Amino acid sequence: MTTVAPVAPSTTDRRARLAVSALFLTNGALFMNLAPRWPEVQASLGLSNATFGLSVAAFPLGAVLAGLAAGALVRRFGSARVAVVGTIGVGVGVLLAGHAPSAPLLAAALLVGGGLDAVTDVAQNAHGLRVQRRYGRSIINSLHALWSIGAVIGGLMATGAVTLGIPLGTHLAVSAVLFALVAVAALRWCLPGRDGEATDGVTATAPEQVEEVAAAPRRAGVARRTRWLLAALVLVAMSGTLVEDAGITWAAIYLSGSLGATASVAALGFVALVAAQTVGRLVGDRLVDRFGQRAVARAGGLVAGVGMGLALAFPSVPGTVAGFAAAGLGVATLVPAAMHEADELPGLRPGTGLTVVSWLMRLGFLLSPPVVGAVADAVGLRTGLLVVPLAGVAVVLLAGVLSPRRRATVPA
Repeated sequence: MTTVAPVAPSTTDRRARLAVSALFLTNGALFMNLAPRWPEVQASLGLSNATFGLSVAAFPLGAVLAGLAAGALVRRFGSARVAVVGTIGVGVGVLLAGHAPSAPLLAAALLVGGGLDAVTDVAQNAHGLRVQRRYGRSIINSLHALWSIGAVIGGLMATGAVTLGIPLGTHLAVSAVLFALVAVAALRWCLPGRDGEATDGVTATAPEQVEEVAAAPRRAGVARRTRWLLAALVLVAMSGTLVEDAGITWAAIYLSGSLGATASVAALGFVALVAAQTVGRLVGDRLVDRFGQRAVARAGGLVAGVGMGLALAFPSVPGTVAGFAAAGLGVATLVPAAMHEADELPGLRPGTGLTVVSWLMRLGFLLSPPVVGAVADAVGLRTGLLVVPLAGVAVVLLAGVLSPRRRATVPA
């Protein structure tokens, strides 16, 4: 893999970075305006935990179904335009979900919103990587940190709306219009031209990469060890998404239902998880450089497992909020670590392992809501949330597939 010597970014490059940063922040904020108000949606529709979990699973299902279409859309219309149009569509999907009068219509709105979110995610990452190549140094981690900051902003907006008694429909309409305007304004400063030009250094598109992985074993181009490593990396990434989903889908419901917290306080469980995750991402690069991916992941899995395990063993509102914060901090670097390692696997073209991990890890978001919901209905949500400490244990066990600290070598 070749590297580009750092150069001073031009005014166009700096504006493009600001623009794509706004897109990442907006993407993080949109859906998270709805997540803290899930208890209100569940109660208004009279849904059991299992039915609610199945309905919410439509969002990641839409992402899995639509994810591979993103490459063709980006290639045809450009990453910036696809990201902006997708952002507007996600806002509409979230708004419709908030107004859904039944579980099937809730699921339908989330299915569409999830599909558009997956396309938006690929498009904004593609544009972020275009900008990164212009900078000649890594900026993608800071963009993902801005996604987390946007999620915190969205969660705080929802918390404020609940506290002020603003109706759900009004709140989501304001959110959709506000962030649509931000996305449209950002488009003006995005990089011009089409994706895949020589100056971009673009690798294969998502559908081509997945087809390559499917064909590679038949060509004996991918060793068995590489396939096992790729599977392990997918599990590492999925562990991170399982923990994220626990905070997004169940934190407010658990705090308000099982622990009796007020609606505004219950929303803080999700906010604490995403805020701690943001901090972890902001300092993650320095920690990885110093200690290596493997040590950071193991420490993170331990923090998530012990923190949430103690919160579930000794339930209280403050302790549970702190437990979700520990979980968010612990999994902060997992998805970037798994993607980076997958992209370096031998026998795969650059970008192929990254695409596979990115696509398959969404199964964590797809499977978690119905499984946790079914367990919650059977034996209680407190037991269902054991998925968080169990994910932490899985990371500790699987972290060996990640890179250790890289020691500098001195020529003899």
